[in-house]
Amino acid sequence: MALLQQLDYWHWLILGVLLVILEIFSPGVFLIWMGLAAGLVGLLLLAFPELGWHYQLLGFALFSVASILAARSFLLRHPIQTDQPTLNRRGEQYLGRSFTLEDPIINGEGKIRVDDTTWKIRGNDCPGGSQIKVIGVDGVVLLVEQTR
Repeated sequence: MALLQQLDYWHWLILGVLLVILEIFSPGVFLIWMGLAAGLVGLLLLAFPELGWHYQLLGFALFSVASILAARSFLLRHPIQTDQPTLNRRGEQYLGRSFTLEDPIINGEGKIRVDDTTWKIRGNDCPGGSQIKVIGVDGVVLLVEQTR
């Protein structure tokens, strides 16, 4: 409790910088908004040095939630565009491709070798040697249909 009463603006600024640095080493974009919130509390405390520690913590919590929600809202309205939309979604890279079955699909399930990997497939029963086309992905299972 005594430690909280001794918080000064530079403590918040240092916390903000540390959170931004931690963001570099963590996946996703989350800690940067909390770092921004800590920096805002530090600036607020610089302007109002008599601000109590409970208001500082409340401000940090409110600024954190507000900045995270604002960033999330912005990214939902303006999604990040990429030239490789299926990167790290390997199954989706096979959508629309056709393959020849080595083994039949029995009871709606089978396997197919795609490049250097064996994939589980799901679709209507069909004999080995049939041409199939990937029409969807369900987790790690490729959804296929027989082409005529």
